[in-house]
Amino acid sequence: MQIGGATFYPAPAANTLPARSLASSVSPDVSPDITRTAQSPVTAAQPLTDEQSASAREEADKPADTSAKPNKSISAEGEPSLQQQRLEQLEITKRVTRDQDVRTHEQAHAAVGGQYAGAPTYAYERGPDGKRYAVGGEVGIDAGPIANDPEATLRKMEVVIRAALAPAEPSAQDRQVAAQAQAQMSEARVALAQQQRSEAQAASEARTEKRSEDESQSSNDEETAAPAQQDRSPPPSLDLYKQLGDVQEPIQVVDLVA
Repeated sequence: MQIGGATFYPAPAANTLPARSLASSVSPDVSPDITRTAQSPVTAAQPLTDEQSASAREEADKPADTSAKPNKSISAEGEPSLQQQRLEQLEITKRVTRDQDVRTHEQAHAAVGGQYAGAPTYAYERGPDGKRYAVGGEVGIDAGPIANDPEATLRKMEVVIRAALAPAEPSAQDRQVAAQAQAQMSEARVALAQQQRSEAQAASEARTEKRSEDESQSSNDEETAAPAQQDRSPPPSLDLYKQLGDVQEPIQVVDLVA
């Protein structure tokens, strides 16, 4: 945009014809007016043609500093120059590379996270070619503990840590999620140890109680069996049989024949 511009028109060319001398027949005593009328009429300057006028106006419209360099970024037809096209192509290449890196990064999170990870979401920017390119992204992941189940929490946190560190170059946010999962694992280990001690103590108490019940039942059985034995009739005495066994054998009699 021009500011304070003005159009300059050239003045008509001066008459370069030599001045005509006074006619010799005119007396010096004649009045100057009469002398001028006696001279041949001076030919008027011819007007400039249209082409000459247009050329003069273009020359007048040119800036005073003709040493200024022309704009190299745009050609005479209004199209980007070769240098500008190269810069745009370089910018597009950078955006394509960034788009691929972002998508690979977020898909690694989602693939390893499995059931605890959501679908990737991306932030886009429009490039010089009018296309949208991903410049950032995120994947939601459930890193909360499982209530009343420290063992399951440990297994879950192992998956969360692997998902957070799955990309080749984890971000600061990824490392923070992994650190939080590590803290959850430490708490789950403490809770699991307490649970195991409680279960072991409960099992020991159950065995002691069972042993006490068994001993009490055995004592009751013995006490019940004693009166029953007293009510039984005494076994038959064997003294009579012994006495019968002790009967003397008959004396052998010898017959003597005279």
